[in-house]
Amino acid sequence: MGVHDVVDPATEEVIEKVRLASVEETDAAVERAKRAFPAWRDLAPGERARLLRAFAARVDACREELAGLEVRNAGHPVAQARWEAGNLRDVLEYYAAAPERLTGRQIPVPGGLDVTFAEPLGVVGVIVPWNFPMPILGWGLAPALAAGNTVIVKPAELTPLTALRAGELALEAGLPEGVVQVLPGAGPVAGRRLVEHPDVRKIVFTGSTRVGREILAACAPGVKRVTLELGGKSANLVFADADLEKAAATAPYAVFENAGQDCCARSRILVQRPVYERFMELLEPAVHGVVVGDPRDAKTEVGPLISAAQRKRVAGYVPDGAPVAIRGSAPEGPGFWFPPTVLATEDPAALPAWHDEVFGPVAVVVPFEDEADAVRIANDTPYGLSGSIWTRDVGRALRVSRAVEAGNLSVNSHSSVRYWTPFGGYKQSGLGRELGPDALDAFTETKNVFIASD
Repeated sequence: MGVHDVVDPATEEVIEKVRLASVEETDAAVERAKRAFPAWRDLAPGERARLLRAFAARVDACREELAGLEVRNAGHPVAQARWEAGNLRDVLEYYAAAPERLTGRQIPVPGGLDVTFAEPLGVVGVIVPWNFPMPILGWGLAPALAAGNTVIVKPAELTPLTALRAGELALEAGLPEGVVQVLPGAGPVAGRRLVEHPDVRKIVFTGSTRVGREILAACAPGVKRVTLELGGKSANLVFADADLEKAAATAPYAVFENAGQDCCARSRILVQRPVYERFMELLEPAVHGVVVGDPRDAKTEVGPLISAAQRKRVAGYVPDGAPVAIRGSAPEGPGFWFPPTVLATEDPAALPAWHDEVFGPVAVVVPFEDEADAVRIANDTPYGLSGSIWTRDVGRALRVSRAVEAGNLSVNSHSSVRYWTPFGGYKQSGLGRELGPDALDAFTETKNVFIASD
């Protein structure tokens, strides 16, 4: 057992000390969740739905408190943090409709009746990242609870505060003891124990592809179910017939929101050569217009990076001599600040920032020749999470959408995540889908029962 200093990334001040769970405490949490499971599973669907609605109502009543915690803990701008608290509420409300609609099927067969049941798995471990602590908590927690599972949430060491408060709100809403537990702990200790524990039936993990591979390997011996939402290196494709003004004005926010700490960040900007120079002219004022500053200020659009280590890592992708085309501004003094930065090159293969997930406010712009070239460049990555396509040609939009290997694409916009539609990646961006109606399948087993009529 240890204690972690929780730091405000905008001031570098220690704002809280949080105890980290040991292996023994993790085992005890799993035992509590295991004991709570039968009663939660057998609760009438309408009652489980009512409790989830009550949980959502408690979150709604505490939105300002939760947003304030996220501003201090993660450095998120206050407007963003308010949206995130609202998203946690909305996801809980969405899945509160599921218990009474978690239906099976009746399948025609000779000699009897064949029916299927969607049954919960048991204890679910949800391992939450530090970049979007509140929304991603809800994406795993809500459908798991709706399906009748009990849940242990392990927040990231850097950002445990909103998860801890959400766990308290679940109890205040009337959810039984042991159904939702929040267990702050180190990844190699509490996280690993959840992954390896034989009584944890499923792991939901959002984080780096490297750690995702390790979790997948650790789950293999027990054939433990997993949902993995991992890295991304998404493309923003701008064709010559696009609305260039809109494409350029929105491109910075597709990369720099949350200080670029977003697996959906469109950090590879591909522009068709005939409009490349004009696009860059339009992009410059858009980048300079991004407001980086105190996350408590309602005008702030981008806050600091999460830690000194993350700032050092991001800075390593913009060494002296890097082909910087546009550099925005950021505050000086305390805080883990990094200015929005755009690199431009004809030879992206030479830039680590082109291939690696920087997870910071750094974009790379390259020209492309035609539709086939754009698709080739967009797919030249081990990742496949999201992306955007800018064109006025509906046929091209459909062709390129089908050709780009990514799980979430937007045409003439940068939207990736709606809680009522599925979210997840191709290739090394992950396994499974979160959100929308698909997520419930990830937290249930299908049982088939045949009843002979003779």
